[in-house]
Amino acid sequence: MENVMKDLLPQNISNMKIDVEKFIELLNNKEAILVDIRMPFETAVWGLNFGLKIPANELPDNLEKLPKDKLIVVACPKTDRSIMARTYLAALGYETKYLSGGILGLVERLKGGKAKDIDLKS
Repeated sequence: MENVMKDLLPQNISNMKIDVEKFIELLNNKEAILVDIRMPFETAVWGLNFGLKIPANELPDNLEKLPKDKLIVVACPKTDRSIMARTYLAALGYETKYLSGGILGLVERLKGGKAKDIDLKS
């Protein structure tokens, strides 16, 4: 955690987040995975059909589900929980970023015919 805190410099903030376009590119290239950290009641009402669904408070008990060979992009509706989850995972040594704009930003980008921009084939 000490190294994560030492990296909290203004010039490093941009390295902690990823924009939607770059995320889609990395996801489609199988270089990143989305970890949806919303609570089950949130994903039940409006869920995504891709990525891992692990509520933020359950991350410590589900670390074995996280890939070691991909960028882990954490997302919540906006960014509050994602920033905390990203910091936690980074402290454990995971390559991780939070999704700038959150799930709401991703859904806005993918609405309508643009949903085809996500490659859901495994």
